[in-house]
Amino acid sequence: MQIGETFTQRATFDAASIREFALLSRDGNPLHHDEAVAAQSEFGTLIASGPHITALMMGLDATYFSRRFDALGLEFAFRFVKAIPAGTALTLEWTITETRMKPSLNGHLVSVEGRAVDDAGTVYTTARGVNLVRQPRT
Repeated sequence: MQIGETFTQRATFDAASIREFALLSRDGNPLHHDEAVAAQSEFGTLIASGPHITALMMGLDATYFSRRFDALGLEFAFRFVKAIPAGTALTLEWTITETRMKPSLNGHLVSVEGRAVDDAGTVYTTARGVNLVRQPRT
């Protein structure tokens, strides 16, 4: 685990997955599940909910660290730069920006910065997070 280390994953936000996630997370905003309402909006189509993109990004972070370590996410902050319309494919990306030993927690605090970006370089979401990372118990 080194500063500058980056990990990524692709995600496509099709209409069906946008609707399904909104309903599962009980997000009643019609922009996430009602195509007729969404078509009349400034976006012209369904858009992904904030919890949808944050869940995928946090899941990527959790999976990456927990494959090699005992890891817990301690804090995350997200900024929604641009709505994610149905049909959008994004690269979700995290970069390790800082690590420091935290003896009282018996591990390292690992800071990350993230973003969700399309192939043209348009940024849709930015993020910061802190993870507690420990050597796995044997």
